Amino acid sequence: MTKQSSTYQSVKLSENASIKIEDNLVIEAPLQININNEPYTVVMRTPGSDEALIKGLLYAEDICKKNEDFKLSVEKNEENYSTIINVDIKKERLGKGYLNKRTLLSISSCGICGKKELKDLEVTGNTLKNKDTTYLKSFVYTTKHMFLKMNELQKIFKTTGGSHACSIFNKNQELLTIQEDIGRHNAVDKCIGDLISNSNLKEAKYMLVSGRVSYEIVSKAFLAKIPFIIAVSACSSLAVDFAKEFGICLIGFSRDDKMTVYANPQFLV
Repeated sequence: MTKQSSTYQSVKLSENASIKIEDNLVIEAPLQININNEPYTVVMRTPGSDEALIKGLLYAEDICKKNEDFKLSVEKNEENYSTIINVDIKKERLGKGYLNKRTLLSISSCGICGKKELKDLEVTGNTLKNKDTTYLKSFVYTTKHMFLKMNELQKIFKTTGGSHACSIFNKNQELLTIQEDIGRHNAVDKCIGDLISNSNLKEAKYMLVSGRVSYEIVSKAFLAKIPFIIAVSACSSLAVDFAKEFGICLIGFSRDDKMTVYANPQFLV
Protein backbone atom coordinates (compact mmCIF):
# COMPACT_ATOMS: atom_id res chain seq x y z
CA MET A 1 0.00 0.00 0.00
CA THR A 2 1.30 3.46 -0.89
CA LYS A 3 2.46 5.46 2.10
CA GLN A 4 0.27 8.53 2.54
CA SER A 5 1.41 9.92 5.89
CA SER A 6 4.73 10.35 7.65
CA THR A 7 5.84 10.87 11.25
CA TYR A 8 7.54 14.13 12.23
CA GLN A 9 8.93 15.29 15.54
CA SER A 10 7.34 18.48 16.79
CA VAL A 11 6.73 20.53 19.92
CA LYS A 12 3.24 21.01 21.33
CA LEU A 13 2.86 24.30 23.16
CA SER A 14 0.36 25.64 25.64
CA GLU A 15 0.55 28.69 27.88
CA ASN A 16 1.99 26.55 30.68
CA ALA A 17 3.94 23.76 29.02
CA SER A 18 5.86 22.48 26.01
CA ILE A 19 5.99 18.78 25.13
CA LYS A 20 7.98 17.01 22.41
CA ILE A 21 5.72 14.72 20.37
CA GLU A 22 5.66 12.68 17.18
CA ASP A 23 2.91 13.77 14.81
CA ASN A 24 1.54 12.17 11.63
CA LEU A 25 1.43 14.53 8.64
CA VAL A 26 -0.19 13.94 5.27
CA ILE A 27 2.43 13.47 2.55
CA GLU A 28 2.51 16.15 -0.14
CA ALA A 29 4.60 15.39 -3.22
CA PRO A 30 4.73 16.51 -6.86
CA LEU A 31 3.48 14.44 -9.79
CA GLN A 32 4.71 15.47 -13.23
CA ILE A 33 2.37 14.41 -16.03
CA ASN A 34 3.85 13.99 -19.49
CA ILE A 35 1.74 13.50 -22.60
CA ASN A 36 3.44 11.61 -25.40
CA ASN A 37 6.80 12.17 -23.66
CA GLU A 38 6.35 15.96 -23.48
CA PRO A 39 5.87 17.69 -20.08
CA TYR A 40 2.26 18.80 -19.63
CA THR A 41 1.83 19.87 -16.02
CA VAL A 42 2.78 19.27 -12.38
CA VAL A 43 0.23 18.70 -9.66
CA MET A 44 0.70 18.34 -5.91
CA ARG A 45 -0.97 15.29 -4.49
CA THR A 46 -0.91 12.68 -1.75
CA PRO A 47 0.66 9.55 -3.30
CA GLY A 48 -1.74 6.78 -4.23
CA SER A 49 -4.30 6.35 -7.02
CA ASP A 50 -2.08 8.35 -9.39
CA GLU A 51 -3.61 6.64 -12.43
CA ALA A 52 -7.11 7.62 -11.33
CA LEU A 53 -5.96 11.18 -10.64
CA ILE A 54 -4.43 11.54 -14.11
CA LYS A 55 -7.43 10.06 -15.90
CA GLY A 56 -9.84 12.31 -14.00
CA LEU A 57 -7.73 15.42 -14.59
CA LEU A 58 -7.30 14.80 -18.34
CA TYR A 59 -11.01 14.05 -18.63
CA ALA A 60 -11.86 17.39 -16.99
CA GLU A 61 -9.36 19.18 -19.25
CA ASP A 62 -10.99 17.65 -22.36
CA ILE A 63 -7.79 15.90 -23.37
CA CYS A 64 -8.79 12.27 -23.16
CA LYS A 65 -12.23 10.87 -22.35
CA LYS A 66 -12.16 7.12 -22.98
CA ASN A 67 -10.40 4.59 -20.76
CA GLU A 68 -9.13 2.54 -23.72
CA ASP A 69 -7.24 5.59 -25.03
CA PHE A 70 -5.04 5.89 -21.93
CA LYS A 71 -1.71 4.10 -21.72
CA LEU A 72 0.27 5.14 -18.64
CA SER A 73 3.86 4.34 -17.74
CA VAL A 74 5.94 5.46 -14.76
CA GLU A 75 9.14 7.14 -15.94
CA LYS A 76 10.55 8.05 -12.56
CA ASN A 77 9.55 7.33 -8.99
CA GLU A 78 11.78 8.83 -6.28
CA GLU A 79 12.00 7.84 -2.62
CA ASN A 80 10.56 11.24 -1.72
CA TYR A 81 7.40 10.34 -3.70
CA SER A 82 8.21 12.73 -6.57
CA THR A 83 6.91 10.92 -9.62
CA ILE A 84 6.89 11.35 -13.39
CA ILE A 85 4.21 9.48 -15.34
CA ASN A 86 3.89 9.53 -19.11
CA VAL A 87 0.55 9.15 -20.85
CA ASP A 88 0.59 7.81 -24.39
CA ILE A 89 -2.44 8.99 -26.36
CA LYS A 90 -2.75 8.69 -30.11
CA LYS A 91 -2.72 12.14 -31.69
CA GLU A 92 -6.08 11.62 -33.37
CA ARG A 93 -7.58 10.83 -29.94
CA LEU A 94 -6.32 13.99 -28.23
CA GLY A 95 -9.18 16.31 -27.27
CA LYS A 96 -9.48 20.04 -27.85
CA GLY A 97 -7.96 20.84 -24.46
CA TYR A 98 -4.60 19.60 -25.69
CA LEU A 99 -4.94 20.74 -29.30
CA ASN A 100 -5.55 24.27 -28.05
CA LYS A 101 -2.34 23.93 -26.02
CA ARG A 102 -4.20 24.83 -22.86
CA THR A 103 -2.23 24.14 -19.72
CA LEU A 104 -3.85 22.91 -16.54
CA LEU A 105 -6.88 25.00 -15.66
CA SER A 106 -5.84 27.34 -12.85
CA ILE A 107 -8.05 27.10 -9.81
CA SER A 108 -8.12 29.23 -6.69
CA SER A 109 -6.91 26.48 -4.36
CA CYS A 110 -3.75 25.69 -6.33
CA GLY A 111 -0.48 27.60 -6.22
CA ILE A 112 1.48 25.66 -8.82
CA CYS A 113 -0.91 25.47 -11.76
CA GLY A 114 0.81 26.06 -15.07
CA LYS A 115 4.18 24.63 -14.05
CA LYS A 116 5.19 21.83 -16.41
CA GLU A 117 8.21 20.11 -14.86
CA LEU A 118 9.43 19.12 -11.39
CA LYS A 119 12.44 21.41 -11.72
CA ASP A 120 10.05 24.38 -12.00
CA LEU A 121 9.14 23.88 -8.33
CA GLU A 122 12.63 24.77 -7.08
CA VAL A 123 12.88 27.87 -4.90
CA THR A 124 16.30 29.44 -4.57
CA GLY A 125 17.71 31.84 -2.01
CA ASN A 126 19.59 31.97 1.28
CA THR A 127 18.07 30.54 4.45
CA LEU A 128 16.31 33.22 6.49
CA LYS A 129 18.38 34.48 9.40
CA ASN A 130 15.87 35.43 12.05
CA LYS A 131 17.63 37.92 14.32
CA ASP A 132 14.77 38.20 16.81
CA THR A 133 13.57 35.43 19.07
CA THR A 134 10.13 35.38 20.66
CA TYR A 135 9.52 34.63 24.31
CA LEU A 136 7.76 31.30 24.65
CA LYS A 137 5.70 32.17 27.72
CA SER A 138 3.95 35.07 26.01
CA PHE A 139 3.89 33.63 22.47
CA VAL A 140 0.80 31.45 22.86
CA TYR A 141 -1.08 34.37 24.39
CA THR A 142 -0.04 36.91 21.72
CA THR A 143 -0.75 34.44 18.90
CA LYS A 144 -4.26 33.89 20.24
CA HIS A 145 -4.87 37.63 20.16
CA MET A 146 -3.46 38.00 16.64
CA PHE A 147 -5.96 35.37 15.49
CA LEU A 148 -8.77 37.13 17.35
CA LYS A 149 -7.88 40.32 15.49
CA MET A 150 -7.83 38.49 12.16
CA ASN A 151 -11.15 36.75 12.85
CA GLU A 152 -12.74 40.06 13.79
CA LEU A 153 -11.87 41.51 10.38
CA GLN A 154 -12.91 38.54 8.22
CA LYS A 155 -15.94 40.26 6.71
CA ILE A 156 -16.41 37.89 3.76
CA PHE A 157 -16.21 34.83 6.01
CA LYS A 158 -18.76 36.29 8.40
CA THR A 159 -21.17 36.79 5.52
CA THR A 160 -20.53 33.59 3.57
CA GLY A 161 -18.56 31.13 5.70
CA GLY A 162 -16.69 30.25 2.51
CA SER A 163 -13.50 32.30 2.38
CA HIS A 164 -9.93 31.88 3.60
CA ALA A 165 -7.91 34.63 5.21
CA CYS A 166 -4.29 35.61 5.59
CA SER A 167 -2.99 38.32 7.88
CA ILE A 168 0.51 39.64 8.45
CA PHE A 169 1.80 41.29 11.62
CA ASN A 170 5.03 43.09 12.52
CA LYS A 171 7.44 42.16 15.33
CA ASN A 172 5.22 43.98 17.84
CA GLN A 173 2.21 41.88 16.76
CA GLU A 174 0.64 44.93 15.10
CA LEU A 175 -1.55 44.17 12.10
CA LEU A 176 -0.04 45.23 8.78
CA THR A 177 -2.60 43.71 6.41
CA ILE A 178 -5.44 41.21 6.18
CA GLN A 179 -6.93 39.80 2.99
CA GLU A 180 -9.61 37.24 2.16
CA ASP A 181 -10.16 35.02 -0.84
CA ILE A 182 -11.80 31.73 -1.76
CA GLY A 183 -8.26 30.37 -2.29
CA ARG A 184 -5.67 30.11 0.50
CA HIS A 185 -2.79 30.95 -1.83
CA ASN A 186 -4.65 33.93 -3.28
CA ALA A 187 -5.14 35.39 0.20
CA VAL A 188 -1.40 35.09 0.85
CA ASP A 189 -0.55 36.72 -2.48
CA LYS A 190 -2.97 39.57 -1.77
CA CYS A 191 -1.34 40.25 1.61
CA ILE A 192 2.17 40.30 0.20
CA GLY A 193 1.02 42.48 -2.70
CA ASP A 194 -0.65 44.91 -0.30
CA LEU A 195 2.57 45.25 1.72
CA ILE A 196 4.54 45.83 -1.48
CA SER A 197 2.07 48.58 -2.46
CA ASN A 198 2.54 50.23 0.92
CA SER A 199 6.33 49.76 0.98
CA ASN A 200 6.32 47.90 4.31
CA LEU A 201 7.02 44.29 3.35
CA LYS A 202 10.27 44.46 5.34
CA GLU A 203 8.22 44.88 8.53
CA ALA A 204 6.46 41.55 8.08
CA LYS A 205 7.28 38.95 10.73
CA TYR A 206 4.20 36.80 11.42
CA MET A 207 1.98 35.31 8.70
CA LEU A 208 -1.30 33.87 9.96
CA VAL A 209 -3.43 31.67 7.70
CA SER A 210 -6.93 30.36 8.27
CA GLY A 211 -6.45 26.89 6.77
CA ARG A 212 -3.73 24.30 6.30
CA VAL A 213 -0.21 24.99 5.07
CA SER A 214 1.24 23.32 1.99
CA TYR A 215 4.62 23.86 0.40
CA GLU A 216 3.42 26.76 -1.80
CA ILE A 217 2.55 28.94 1.20
CA VAL A 218 5.94 28.25 2.80
CA SER A 219 7.72 29.19 -0.44
CA LYS A 220 5.71 32.42 -0.70
CA ALA A 221 6.62 33.37 2.88
CA PHE A 222 10.27 32.54 2.21
CA LEU A 223 10.43 34.76 -0.89
CA ALA A 224 8.84 37.56 1.14
CA LYS A 225 11.33 36.91 3.99
CA ILE A 226 8.62 36.29 6.60
CA PRO A 227 10.12 34.09 9.37
CA PHE A 228 6.94 32.85 11.10
CA ILE A 229 3.92 31.02 9.63
CA ILE A 230 1.08 30.20 12.03
CA ALA A 231 -1.87 28.15 10.82
CA VAL A 232 -5.22 27.21 12.27
CA SER A 233 -5.04 23.78 10.66
CA ALA A 234 -2.51 21.13 9.62
CA CYS A 235 0.81 21.37 7.79
CA SER A 236 1.82 19.02 5.00
CA SER A 237 5.02 16.97 5.04
CA LEU A 238 6.57 19.07 2.27
CA ALA A 239 5.65 22.31 4.04
CA VAL A 240 7.61 21.14 7.09
CA ASP A 241 10.57 20.02 4.96
CA PHE A 242 10.70 23.37 3.16
CA ALA A 243 10.29 25.37 6.38
CA LYS A 244 13.21 23.55 8.01
CA GLU A 245 15.40 24.19 4.98
CA PHE A 246 14.37 27.83 4.58
CA GLY A 247 14.70 28.83 8.24
CA ILE A 248 11.00 29.45 8.87
CA CYS A 249 9.30 28.71 12.17
CA LEU A 250 6.23 26.75 11.07
CA ILE A 251 3.32 26.29 13.47
CA GLY A 252 0.07 24.42 12.95
CA PHE A 253 -3.12 23.66 14.86
CA SER A 254 -3.05 27.04 16.59
CA ARG A 255 -6.37 26.91 18.38
CA ASP A 256 -7.49 28.27 21.73
CA ASP A 257 -4.41 28.08 23.98
CA LYS A 258 -2.49 25.36 22.13
CA MET A 259 -0.33 25.00 19.03
CA THR A 260 2.20 22.62 17.46
CA VAL A 261 5.63 23.76 16.27
CA TYR A 262 6.88 21.70 13.31
CA ALA A 263 10.00 23.57 12.21
CA ASN A 264 12.67 25.76 13.82
CA PRO A 265 11.39 25.85 17.43
CA GLN A 266 14.67 27.55 18.41
CA PHE A 267 13.01 30.84 17.43
CA LEU A 268 10.96 30.47 20.61
CA VAL A 269 12.92 30.84 23.86
